[in-house]
Amino acid sequence: MRTSVRIGLATAAAALLIGGLTAPATSAPQGAEVAGARDRVLVFSKTAAFRHDSIPEGIAALKELGAADRLAVDATEDATAFTPANLARYKAVVFLSTTGDVLDATQQKAFEGYVAKGGGYLGVHAAADTEYDWSYYGGLVGAWFQGHPAIQPATVRVEDHHHPATRGLPDAWQRTDEWYNYRSNPRDKVHVLASLDETTYSGGTMNGDHPIAWCQNYGGGRAFYTGGGHTKESYADPAFRGHLRGGLQYATGKVAANCRPNTGYRNIFNGETLAGWKQAGPGGFTVNPSDGTLNSQGGMGLLWYQAKQLKSYSLKLDWRMAGADGDDNSGVFVGFPASDDPWSAVNKGYEIQIDATDAADRTTGAVYSFQSADLAARDKALKPPGQWNSYEIKVRGERLQVFLNGVEVNDFTNKDPERSLTDGYIGLQNHGDSDQVSFRKIRLKELNPTSDAGALPGAGD
Repeated sequence: MRTSVRIGLATAAAALLIGGLTAPATSAPQGAEVAGARDRVLVFSKTAAFRHDSIPEGIAALKELGAADRLAVDATEDATAFTPANLARYKAVVFLSTTGDVLDATQQKAFEGYVAKGGGYLGVHAAADTEYDWSYYGGLVGAWFQGHPAIQPATVRVEDHHHPATRGLPDAWQRTDEWYNYRSNPRDKVHVLASLDETTYSGGTMNGDHPIAWCQNYGGGRAFYTGGGHTKESYADPAFRGHLRGGLQYATGKVAANCRPNTGYRNIFNGETLAGWKQAGPGGFTVNPSDGTLNSQGGMGLLWYQAKQLKSYSLKLDWRMAGADGDDNSGVFVGFPASDDPWSAVNKGYEIQIDATDAADRTTGAVYSFQSADLAARDKALKPPGQWNSYEIKVRGERLQVFLNGVEVNDFTNKDPERSLTDGYIGLQNHGDSDQVSFRKIRLKELNPTSDAGALPGAGD
């Protein structure tokens, strides 16, 4: 009997202590002290695995940021807050570095219903290290955590400056954090706002296409995730606080934003670094940030885009030959397997030639040694050496189309069972010391093989 009383008193004292620190949402409303606040946000930070010591700083920052937008912020680690009636009080729920299994089946169902009715979700950092057996949540957060290297500085490259979470950030955002690698790349399902430049730090494992902040319309509601926020210092950093505030504004519906998946063309060479690219063989390419160009040197090698294995796509790029005679050899390779041997692309892929001085099946617009371009159309469209030309190379199934300055000059179908266009990589050839070729504005759009079948070149650019 004495033991039961002691346990009861201890439990009551603990509940009072926890209530003073984390304010369970089922208790009296917290945040009413925010003058003029009409909307509320719930911050949920329960952990069933690793516990981040930055959670208190995160809660404090979110309360301050909410107050700036007249949002009352409640914080809890009590999963019983996840009932339909209680969740209906909130414009958004923040999963602040939650880890492991934090909700039971009934609570999960309540949260799914909340989002379906237009509720907002904001995931911070280890929110991606949460609820691995709940497939709905995996779709909501966008991608699950795989691992991370040591805390270190890195460059975050902002892809969308229109969203409130990234509106005030520079193109290249320098910051220190614990940089997560994810089990999958969410790019085809979400709207990527910012990505990590894996060339600026050690330990990235996503082959150079490394989304780190994104948003999406999901199941009737709004979802935003940022991979930052491991360190206590993050929540005192004005830039990160602004990023978090913008995410909160979107999740609560205070600020509208385009969060449709990135289905248009995206830059895969940003004019500054070779993030996502890898050199195979001798020579290489130099980057000139002043004019955003890639310039070949030496060879014969291949710079290939290792970040993405492609099935159906449109690749656009500009190219220029430096020599006055037009005899600068280079090409764009497609449909080859991953390899550090540049000859793998030659033997197992296809090259779209640039040099205009060779035989018909080995000249500008040709599928090298397989099919000549339409020479009349090619000659009419081709600009002279020293000027920029543009290619669109479109692959759908085993069909390969080449457009030169907007004019179709080749339509080729692969029939070789030893080669396939349906699952391979793209690359740029550096042919040799005497071949001076430049590239710029390299953009990629992944296509639906059926719905994009009739798309015109340039559509959606």
